[in-house]
This record gives sequence, C-alpha cells and structure tokens, in this order.
Amino acid sequence: MDKNILSIINEGLHDDLLVLFAHMNAVDIADVLEHAETGKAVEAFRLLDDALAADVFSYFSVEIQQLIVDSLTDTEVTEIMEDLPIDDMVDFIEDVPDDVGKRVLDSVSAEKSEIVDRILDYPEDSVGSVMTTEIVELTPELTVREALNSIRASGVDKETIYTCYVVGSDRKLIGVVTADILLYSQLSEKVGDLMDTNVIYAEAGDDREELANKFSKYDLIAIPVVSRSGQLVGIVTIDDILRVITEEDTEDFARIVGVNPSDAPYLKTGVFRHAGNRIIWLLVLMLAATIVGAIIETFEDALTVLPILMAFVPMLMGAGGNAGAQSSTMVIRGMSLGEIDIPDVLKLVWRETRIAIICSVILGIANFIRIFLMYDQNHTLAWVVSLSLTVTLVVAKAIGCTLPILAKVAKLDPAVMAAPIITTIVDATAVIVFFAIARMAFNI
Repeated sequence: MDKNILSIINEGLHDDLLVLFAHMNAVDIADVLEHAETGKAVEAFRLLDDALAADVFSYFSVEIQQLIVDSLTDTEVTEIMEDLPIDDMVDFIEDVPDDVGKRVLDSVSAEKSEIVDRILDYPEDSVGSVMTTEIVELTPELTVREALNSIRASGVDKETIYTCYVVGSDRKLIGVVTADILLYSQLSEKVGDLMDTNVIYAEAGDDREELANKFSKYDLIAIPVVSRSGQLVGIVTIDDILRVITEEDTEDFARIVGVNPSDAPYLKTGVFRHAGNRIIWLLVLMLAATIVGAIIETFEDALTVLPILMAFVPMLMGAGGNAGAQSSTMVIRGMSLGEIDIPDVLKLVWRETRIAIICSVILGIANFIRIFLMYDQNHTLAWVVSLSLTVTLVVAKAIGCTLPILAKVAKLDPAVMAAPIITTIVDATAVIVFFAIARMAFNI
C-alpha cells in the first residue's frame, strides 16, 4: 500500500485525492480506504462519483461497508445502491444486521428490492444465492443489427455483455450467442441462426460447490441459471464462483482441523468467538480419547508383565493417525474437485491399501532395526512393534479413505470426517492391534 496516499487521506487533502483517485483502480481505492482513519475514509469515499463509489463499495469488507452505510444519508445510500450490482447487494444484506439490510432495501427501487428479496430466498449454499439477474437477453427472431442495438441500450447495466442468452417467448433458455459472433456476422442474420443450442447451465436449486466443478470442467467465465421449468433466472460469473471456491475451501480446511467454520477474518474475530468455534470439537475429541484410555486399561495385565510395551503406544498411535489423515485429506480434496465419488470406494480402498503396504514395509524395516539395536537385540519385541505398525497403517488408510465417502452417503460434509475423528478411531484400533499381537507373541 502507498503510505503517501494514506497520509493524504488522513490529512484530508481532498483536491489531491480527486487527482489520485482518477488514476486508481477501484480495488486499490477500497484497499487504501480500508486502512485509513475511519472518519477520513468516509470523507474520502464521499468524494467519489456514484458509479465509482458503488464499484469501490463492492470491494470493502462487510465491516467497512456497514460503517459507510451508517455514515451516509438516505439519499447517498440510494445513489450508491442503485449502481451496486445485484449480487454484491445481496452479499452485503446477507452479512449485516436486519435493520441495516432493511434500510438498504428501502433505499432502492421496488423492482430492485424485489429481485434482491427473491435471491435472498434461495438457500445459502445454492446456485441461486450467488447469481445475478443483470444479464443480456435476446430473442431468436432478432437480427444482428437489432441485437447489437439492444446491447448498446442496456448493456452498460449488465454483469457481462460477452455472452448473451437467447430465450423463447416463455423465457425458457434456448441458446447462447457471444459478442464476437455478433460483431463478425452480417447485420441481417438472425440470432436464432447464430446461437449455440448446446448450453451448459445450472439450476437455481443446485449446490453451489457443484457449480464450481462445472466452471473448472468447461472453462467457463459465466453460466446461465434456470428454474426447474427451464426459464432463465440469472447468471453466475467467474468472479462470484472464485469467491465461492475460496469460501468452500476455507470451510473445508476449518472442518478438517476440527474448527467450526466462520466467515469473519481471523484478526477481526474476537478471542471468545474463536474459542467458541473450537471448544466443541476439543470437548468431543477429549471425551473420545477416554475410549482409548479404557482400551489400554483392559490390557493392564500385559503392561504389568511387560511395561516396555507402553513406550511404543504413542508412536503407533501417531503413525496411524498421520496415515489416516493423509488418506482422508487426499480423498476429501478429490471429492471437492469432482475426481472421486461414492462408486469409487472400492478403488480407493484397494489403492490406499497398496500405498499403506509400501509405506508400512519401509517404516517396519526401519522400526525393526531401531528397536533391535536399542532394546538388547530383542527380535520378538521388534517383530511385534513392526507388525503392529504395518497392520495399523493399512487399517488407518482404509478408514481414512472410506469415512469421507460414508459421510457423503449420509449427506454430511466429507470434511467432518477428517483428521480429528479419524485420529481418534485409528488410535483405538492401533492400541487393540498392538496389544493383541503382543499377547500372542509373548504368551501373556
């Protein structure tokens, strides 16, 4: 960030700011205002013309957006919100208190307010919740000349004019035509003759995470959204889907490490909120760990005869937990990318079993040599620990790859079945396997 610009804002040098803002991108303006003194940031924001102000507003964090709205008059709010894209307005209203959202909705036209309300009615994780209705619609009977005139007349307010959507009389989506095709075609040609009828689309009720996979698979920059009956209701553009991908990845990462997901930035979230997001999982896992303790207690006789066995329990539990976490993380990632699905479960188990065998052989040999040298060349102990390690790794990787699949079958987020839960299950398995083998080997 340019500290000179920041000092100009904080000093209130408005004339200099106007010159600087004229040569800055909206994203950069938003970034520098985010770091300015609160009152001075609002003053500087008021210097922007309506169109630029709306653009800059869309790049603010929700905290700054709310601060700006609270600082502006009703007239100023109206001027900004009327220029703000529908999808950005929806995002803002979803994240602010109801009274702020109501003020914003009351500030815009009845038509725009109705559209925003309709989008807000869609489930939070649906395609409809991230779409915009600001699209270019054409009909098949239009000539290229008429289509271009229509785009010139209304395109300035649309999310994108590169891809135009062709609808029938009942507003059902029947094709798409791109701006370059229109520009290079004869003015007398019909849109219906130029359009592509093989349309990749999404339904408004679809899960937005699946939509991200479509964007990646088909290299899209925008995708039309239709109702169940096939009527065009909006589009989702690449900037919105990138935000969805970021949010979904953040949510999955949080669940993988046993933290309840939060939309708020880390440094802007209070310590009590952070603690609240983590304590539930910590309590669950702590209580689950008592199961492992209870299992160890059942092998008290073995420990009494051969106390040295306890020295290897942490290593076996750690290795098994890490192996299971590796498998689950790879499977969860593959599922999120659409590379792995429920029918692949047997392939996954077979693949992870082979991986586990390769890893366990290498670790087993290294472990056998280590124990043999460290514990008076006790080859029986070395074999017991190494064999237990091998079995634990195979079981851990099988559990790690199947639990996310089972979660999806149960319609749960696969990320829930990640490292913390898998580690607890594998810990218990490792203890049972180890002591069972030790009892047989040492005749305990």
